[in-house]
Amino acid sequence: MWKEVLVVFIGLGVGVLSAMFGVGGGVLFVPTMTLILGLTQIHATASSLLAVIPTALVGAWRQNKYGHVSWRASVFIGIASIAGVVGGAQLAHTVPDYILRRLFACLIVYTASQLLWRAWKTRPSLQATAGEEQA
Repeated sequence: MWKEVLVVFIGLGVGVLSAMFGVGGGVLFVPTMTLILGLTQIHATASSLLAVIPTALVGAWRQNKYGHVSWRASVFIGIASIAGVVGGAQLAHTVPDYILRRLFACLIVYTASQLLWRAWKTRPSLQATAGEEQA
C-alpha cells in the first residue's frame, strides 16, 4: 500500500516539474522508478513511455492555452520519433541493464551540464543589474 501512495506523490511531483520545465519522461520518471521503486532500467524506461502520455497531453493542452505550442514542429518531431522509438526499444531490449543504466546516466549528466552552461552564459551581468537598480 505504501508504494501506491509513494507513486501518487511521485506523479504529482513529476507533474509539477514537467509543467514548469517541459520535462518528464526520461529525465524524471526513469531515475525515480529505478532508484525509489527498484525497477530495472528497461522496466522503468518502458513504464515511463506509458506514464508520460497523460503528462504530455495535459501539459500540451495547458501550454497551448497560453499560445506556447509550435504545432508544426511538434507534428514533425512526433512523426519522426516513431521510427526512433521502435528502433530504440529493440536496441534497449538487447543491451544489458547495467549498460543501459550507465548510458542513461551519461545522458543525464550531459543534459545537466548543457543546461548549466547555457544558464551560466545567459545570466545577467552584475554591472547591468546594478545599473538598472540605480536608474
